[in-house]
Amino acid sequence: MKIGMAQLLVEGGEPERNLERAERLIRQAKAENCDLVLLPEALDLAWTHPSVHNEAEPIPGKFSDFFSRLAAELNIWLCLGLTEKVGDKTFNAAILINNSGEIILKYHKINLLEVEFPFYEVGKKVEVVETPFGKIGLNICADNYYESGLHNAHILARMGAQLILSPSSWTVNHFVTEEMNPYQEKWVKPLLLIARQYHIPVISVTSVGYIVGGPYEGKKMVGCSLAIDETGILAQGEFNEFAGDLKMVNVVIKKGEKKGVQF
Repeated sequence: MKIGMAQLLVEGGEPERNLERAERLIRQAKAENCDLVLLPEALDLAWTHPSVHNEAEPIPGKFSDFFSRLAAELNIWLCLGLTEKVGDKTFNAAILINNSGEIILKYHKINLLEVEFPFYEVGKKVEVVETPFGKIGLNICADNYYESGLHNAHILARMGAQLILSPSSWTVNHFVTEEMNPYQEKWVKPLLLIARQYHIPVISVTSVGYIVGGPYEGKKMVGCSLAIDETGILAQGEFNEFAGDLKMVNVVIKKGEKKGVQF
């Protein structure tokens, strides 16, 4: 299975520009014969940007329909993060769209940071879905925190996921440089633990750009998206706070097997 890791420049409160950039990377991935493209968390309005209170859309809705049409046109699978309006509540959502443009799985982020509480409600369930590639599970960013959120990935694996896809929005302080290697412990460690324990690939794609508005204003997203399996890092996005990039990775989806507990 060939996956395009679309590390996207995401601007707070600028959905049209964000979607336009996402489309360019998706079309590029299709030209590279990717089966599926994974994009970042909250790519419509940006993570914890105040515009979520007034501009979030339902799913299906304006933003998700854009990607559904694109998936059907290009005959490609898409996985991405959007903000979702449900009645008077807003969720941090991830969706999986098949190559016919149908949303076959939707997930609401569960392991919210405290700074997210004014923006998003806590999700209530995890699921996996059968696809032609195997069973796929979704989570989002901090759902893979080693200290507090990794139970989410464990549950997906025990539910039979053969691949975990995780739209993310990793952030660092403005002074962090590539030489500081900010993600080795924070992200490589937990993703590698899941990949090795359950023998499955885990792929997390994040945003790039400076955060404007919201509780993390002044921090930046620098990429370094990761594709990991039990052998280690398969692919990594560029350290880059200025522009998006696309990396391709081939992953092997192993035959499903039940994951039990050892006593």
